[in-house]
Amino acid sequence: MKTYISCLIVALAFGTAALAQQKKDVPETVHITYHAKAGSEAALERVILRQWQVARKMNLFNATPHVLVRGVEDGDKTFVVEIVEWRDENIPDHAPPEIQAIWKEMRALVEPRKGRPGIDFIQVALIQK
Repeated sequence: MKTYISCLIVALAFGTAALAQQKKDVPETVHITYHAKAGSEAALERVILRQWQVARKMNLFNATPHVLVRGVEDGDKTFVVEIVEWRDENIPDHAPPEIQAIWKEMRALVEPRKGRPGIDFIQVALIQK
């Protein structure tokens, strides 16, 4: 009986691992607008680039697309737009502590504008890869 239970436990463990491997990632592309506080533009850009590097190293972002552009609104207020593709749509809701720490830094460098949050996420779909 003890051997049977041991075999059952091993079979369940392998079955669970096999199911986990069968789950396919569902990528999620997001368009992110960062409304930079005056004087924090360069620091914000550095933190955004560091997030990209850390997330890629941790296999959280897919390699493409990654677009990072800067613009000006209301005459003199800088914003940065980033387009990234999460490897899986569940990652942002369960981001590791390293990414959450970077997000905390980002929040200190942005401000709400025109009724929108300082960091504004919109899920988008790639038309062409």
